[in-house]
Amino acid sequence: MASPLQIRLFEPADWPGVWRLLEPVFRAGETFPHDPAISETEARILWVEQSQAVMVAFDATAALVGTCYLRPNSLCLGAHVANAGYVVVELCRGVGIGSRLCQHSLHAARQLGFRAMQFNLVVSTNTTGIRCWERNGFRTVGTLPGAFRHRQLGYVDAHVMYQGLVEGPAA
Repeated sequence: MASPLQIRLFEPADWPGVWRLLEPVFRAGETFPHDPAISETEARILWVEQSQAVMVAFDATAALVGTCYLRPNSLCLGAHVANAGYVVVELCRGVGIGSRLCQHSLHAARQLGFRAMQFNLVVSTNTTGIRCWERNGFRTVGTLPGAFRHRQLGYVDAHVMYQGLVEGPAA
């Protein structure tokens, strides 16, 4: 049975906790393409202010354990395709929180009228994330050779992953 998890929309008072989740992930330089030296202000603009929706996940003890954003993947004529990013606190990885956030974001994307969701740069070394996205209906539609400069491993491949959200053609 899944552990109790509350997922709700981000509120401004959540930011300090969200930053505590994001900072070590961004600093590691292993899964997100942002400058590992990103400032807290830059991260807030990127994660919150440039997103259409931001969600936060709390466990049964009311501890913030995950967050995700949802936004259009592109401009104007491509804005019907969503993009999302997810971070789960390290101590809680592998217990389904990322999957629950993904499912929640897919539902929210449908409610917002998006016709598909695309992840543009899924780092090939992020095998746990790839398995999670595949379990949630995403498929790899392309691989970009050496597209990600991993902080520890150097240049590694990145995948483009995609899922339609409506019956029939998504475009």
